[in-house]
Amino acid sequence: MNGGSLHVTPPSRPLPPPISLEEAVRRSRLAQEERERLAQEEREGRTGYIQDALAVDFAFASDEQVFGPQRTTSTDLPDPAVWAGRITHALLEVMTGARPAPQVVRWTTPEVYAVVARRNALAARRAAGGTGPRRRQRLQLQRVRVCEPADGVAEAAVVVRHGDRVRAVAVRLVGQDGKWRVAALQVG
Repeated sequence: MNGGSLHVTPPSRPLPPPISLEEAVRRSRLAQEERERLAQEEREGRTGYIQDALAVDFAFASDEQVFGPQRTTSTDLPDPAVWAGRITHALLEVMTGARPAPQVVRWTTPEVYAVVARRNALAARRAAGGTGPRRRQRLQLQRVRVCEPADGVAEAAVVVRHGDRVRAVAVRLVGQDGKWRVAALQVG
């Protein structure tokens, strides 16, 4: 890793509001029952003409809400302090070339993974060209501090010793699909 800092933030695209799978199924059933009732009325000839009305049902949940990433509450997740220390250690090992990048793909968002994998490729090129360190220096976690600004969100400050250098790493963890995922990473 070079002396510059690294900063990754998620895109500003907001996620749709989360709904549970049970709620999506309930809404779908209600809409289906309404369609069946209207079809029955039409068969019996009880429908009236409504001018300038378009029958559009907005009650359905989008595919993103049902099949996309589901938020997870803090009570359903492991201790963020322990997890932040472990994932930070793993991410720094990937960034220094000591660990392959695909090992952390499921624990990071695509934006964070792209930056970490790019740093891994750079470390591999340096090692192949002979410009990298001859002997790998071990990473040691010094301290982990966590705050939880919202349910299912944890922000950690991790102090790591890497050889003679001490680095500070800021990590934002988001509860998604029953596990913590790194949504933002900054290495100083």
